[in-house]
Amino acid sequence: MFAGDPRNCQRDRRGQGKGDAGRDGPSRRGTRGAPSRGGGSAWGRGDRPGSGVRADRSAGKRRRGGLARRRLVAGSRRGLHGGLIVTEISASLVKELRDLTGAGMMDCKRALQDTNGDLDAAKTLLRERGLASAAKRAGRETTEGKVGYRVADDAKRGVIIAVGCETEPVSNNEEFLAFAVKLLEAVEREGPDAVDQLDEDRQELAAKLGENIVVAGAARFEAVDGAVIDGYSHPPANKLGVLVQVRGGSDEIARKLAMHIAASPATRWIGREDVPEDVVTAEREIYTNSDEVQSKPEQAREKIVEGMLNKRFFAEQVLVDQPWIHETSKSVGEVLGEQGAEVLEFERLQLG
Repeated sequence: MFAGDPRNCQRDRRGQGKGDAGRDGPSRRGTRGAPSRGGGSAWGRGDRPGSGVRADRSAGKRRRGGLARRRLVAGSRRGLHGGLIVTEISASLVKELRDLTGAGMMDCKRALQDTNGDLDAAKTLLRERGLASAAKRAGRETTEGKVGYRVADDAKRGVIIAVGCETEPVSNNEEFLAFAVKLLEAVEREGPDAVDQLDEDRQELAAKLGENIVVAGAARFEAVDGAVIDGYSHPPANKLGVLVQVRGGSDEIARKLAMHIAASPATRWIGREDVPEDVVTAEREIYTNSDEVQSKPEQAREKIVEGMLNKRFFAEQVLVDQPWIHETSKSVGEVLGEQGAEVLEFERLQLG
């Protein structure tokens, strides 16, 4: 599930691909793949001194008036005869509110002062302030967090999620990990729609931890006949993970494919037939109009462009055309052909 999770979640140590793969975030494609057996999981916190001896009495009154107003704003109130009454907040009450909400001591004390010691009202006020603060943080970059997956024991169902935050300490925080596990289990039961159902929990967690918390991706696969599902989460940070469904092949091929996809950040499609024609046309035009091609004899340009498409586009972004990271003398397609395997779908999630 997630590395570092205190609830018996294990770190994925079954191996890793060459490198941690790139930066292009979530990617999911479906159509082609080979099986793996058994379940698994991984995770993937001034005033200056006076210059003369004269004083302006009216100015002094204004200053005193301002001081009095500041005292009132600070949470005091005046009694019937104008006396200043300050609400006494005990340390035990502050501690109780902190235990209930997880908010800081000073935030709890201010909330209790602003609600005249009403514990329930203070809890509501803290939540309102926290959600408002979380909304202000919503635009902050979330390059840390955890990517986790879980595969059923029979390899017929798999789920993967990514939860992002701003800093590494928060990514290892127990409450952050607990939310990630809760989300993983909800998506496993109900599918990706469960993300919306837990949005209030996400907002409250962001308010409590003081960071922007986002769900960066979620997917659930159900295996078709003859297919299996497996996954991989890249240790030790577990910020990158892959879920893949494969039909046919050896017991370990799905696992190896997940590792390959993790190490290949440019992967967008399974086969060439999955690439939209307008995308291929646009790439061909870019190569055709490049100085590199225009400087060559006209009769040779078409062949050069096709070679560039094969080596620079298809071999990077199409899975079956990529060099197999476990044996680079072969392509993924060649390995799948040897094993009689087919990739049906994959999901690649990465933070940072």
